[in-house]
Amino acid sequence: MTEENKDLKQVAQEYDASQIQVLEGLEAVRMRPGMYIGSTSKEGLHHLVWEIVDNSIDEALAGFASHIQVFIEKDNSITVIDDGRGIPVDIQKKTGRPAVETVFTVLHAGGKFGGGGYKVSGGLHGVGSSVVNALSTQLDVRVYKNGKVYFQEYRRGVVVNDLKVIDETDITGTTVHFTPDPDIFTETIEFDFDKLAKRIQELAFLNKGLKISITDKRKDKEQNKEYHYEGGIVSYVDFINENKEVIFENPIYTDGELEGIAVEVAMQYTTGYHEIIMSFANNIHTHEGGTHEQGFRTALTRVINDYAKKNKILKENDDNLSGEDVREGLTAVISVKHPNPQFEGQTKTKLGNSEVVKITNRLFSEALNRFLLENPPIAKKIVEKGILASKARIAAKRAREVTRKKSGLEISNLPGKLADCSSNDPIQNELFIVEGDSAGGSAKSGRNREFQAILPIRGKILNVEKATMDKILANEEIRSLFTAMGTGFGADFNVAKARYHKLIIMTDADVDGAHIRTLLLTLIYRFMRPVLEAGYVYIAQPPIYGIKLGSEIKEYIQPGNDQEEVLQEAIQRYSQGRSKPTVQRYKGLGEMDDHQLWETTMNPANRLMAKVSVDDAAEADKIFDMLMGDRVEPRREFIEANAVYSTLDI
Repeated sequence: MTEENKDLKQVAQEYDASQIQVLEGLEAVRMRPGMYIGSTSKEGLHHLVWEIVDNSIDEALAGFASHIQVFIEKDNSITVIDDGRGIPVDIQKKTGRPAVETVFTVLHAGGKFGGGGYKVSGGLHGVGSSVVNALSTQLDVRVYKNGKVYFQEYRRGVVVNDLKVIDETDITGTTVHFTPDPDIFTETIEFDFDKLAKRIQELAFLNKGLKISITDKRKDKEQNKEYHYEGGIVSYVDFINENKEVIFENPIYTDGELEGIAVEVAMQYTTGYHEIIMSFANNIHTHEGGTHEQGFRTALTRVINDYAKKNKILKENDDNLSGEDVREGLTAVISVKHPNPQFEGQTKTKLGNSEVVKITNRLFSEALNRFLLENPPIAKKIVEKGILASKARIAAKRAREVTRKKSGLEISNLPGKLADCSSNDPIQNELFIVEGDSAGGSAKSGRNREFQAILPIRGKILNVEKATMDKILANEEIRSLFTAMGTGFGADFNVAKARYHKLIIMTDADVDGAHIRTLLLTLIYRFMRPVLEAGYVYIAQPPIYGIKLGSEIKEYIQPGNDQEEVLQEAIQRYSQGRSKPTVQRYKGLGEMDDHQLWETTMNPANRLMAKVSVDDAAEADKIFDMLMGDRVEPRREFIEANAVYSTLDI
């Protein structure tokens, strides 16, 4: 046997039980936090709050809590208070320790794991309090129960003192206070008030009657918001449709329970063309849909077609309305509460329980059918809207067929104005949408042809917020963008076919440029939203000023709230000695030569870009509808409220 083989044999023999590492208690959480909260980024940091809030929501779902308060403390720690029954403080048999200590120090301990504590519970992971404890430098809990106030404190998941009584009380509830560990959350430990407030508002909509508030105590950031909706998801639909024209006043609402599964649906039609369906399971936003959405969609299509045929609004030999037709202009919120939800899909936000299809279908079918029979004028409006949508869909299909014959929505026939890149790797490829031929010429000359493609557009594209599908498909600029991206359109849309993983809107830094940018973002949001959700959409940030000494540009000033201050500092810096700097103001991309455009706006090493994301789809929908829709009054109010922050360069 060779020496090398002897060494290998020795290594193999040494691989025994002593080499198997067992992580005690919460050590595993601290070593692999991403496994428990998704990431240690900003998202993971905020997830800590939801794990604690979810426990309070469970008390509300069980009917024992009516008020939840969240505080961002002055030191950026978090306090969550509820008026529920209080976490149990008696001894837990398996651990021999108080139940509250077990909840905060043992993984997967709590009332949601078949212990009979909760029939239905919120939250996705169910890892809860113990994980928050493990990832906090300090956590303390106060339980108000049995006329006493119980207290316990922990450091990075380790118990500091035994549970003790510190006071007497006549209330019940739980208060949890924790400080995230900066050794874990290295990106940031700063909480975002708006991000927390949006989710808290959503939870208030989904749990009718529950009062939930958030207060920021940090210096210069003090603010408070309280949410309380007796209408629940009906109020949610009203909120989404606030600036829209609706075809009937009060949303249709149903709630019911079958086989232990509770289903709530609220829906209302607007005069617009876009559908918004938001679905939730146990308070989790199921972005990818699932079986509850499937049951709802099937019931909606069937019931409306049956009503239309029975009442002769559709003739017997007419084609049925499609699902797409009956959902045009629809806003719907679907919320199910399931004792054992199964989540699947890429981001674990798709409900997979097969029995939910028939339960949602049956409960919603009965309610919608009853509503249509009791409200014939509204029923007629709904059916007629579907018929108009059907005619537009058929016209759009013809337009698409003509389009394919003329210039194609196929990748094999790319638009002539596209200056494509040579790389076939979509991950590194970038598509710049540029306004006008002048900027398009500079961008084509200045780009890196290997991975950067340029698509010039002429003037302002169609406002898709006010257009039917056939008009949208007839628009050459819009067709060019769909074709260049390669994702297809409408029902054929597939984000996996995107030819570029960076779609960069590069417009002038003036009013017209801002308008074109808004039109493009409206188009992307309405018809290419998966591209937006995948994080592929960016806005280029060309410089506003150039500081010149003689003929040489020394520095560029980028757009921002402090751009004038930065400009004055730069002028002073270059005003040393005899030579005085001059300031060049760039009103348009066409004023830059190809070299300048590359250096300032297109070169990945130097450029600034703003990534576009949608944290709150309902809020985004409201803003696009307000800015680009038919109603003038909400738009005027928005402009009046925000004009003070704008600088118009006319």
